[in-house]
Amino acid sequence: MTSRHATTTLWRPVGPKELDLVRELNWRAWPPRLPEQPIFYPVLNEDYAIRIARDWNVKHDGAGFVTRFEVESEFLHRYPVQQAGGRTILELWVPAEELDDFNSHIVGEIRLVHEFR
Repeated sequence: MTSRHATTTLWRPVGPKELDLVRELNWRAWPPRLPEQPIFYPVLNEDYAIRIARDWNVKHDGAGFVTRFEVESEFLHRYPVQQAGGRTILELWVPAEELDDFNSHIVGEIRLVHEFR
C-alpha cells in the first residue's frame, strides 16, 4: 500500500505479549495501553530499539522483538521528539488516549525486523 503522504519510519521494541496483540490486529495497529501504560512510545532509531528489546525485554519477558512501521510524517509533528537519555535515545510520546488516532495514520503493515531470546 502506498500513501500520497510522506512517511516517517519508527521502531518499537516489544515483548511476546504485545507482539501477539499486534499479530491479532493483522499487523495494522498497536493495541490499547494498559492502565499502567499512559504513554505509547515508538522510537526514532533502530539501534535504540534493538538495545531495549535485547537488554530489557529478554531479561523481563524471555524474548524481545523489534518492529518497524511507517506513519504519516505530517501527523507526527504533533508529538515533539523526546530525548530519553543520550543523543540517539529519541522517542515520541503518544498519550494512550490518542493511540486510535495514531493507528489510523500508520501506512502499511507493522513489520517484525529483529528477534532476541
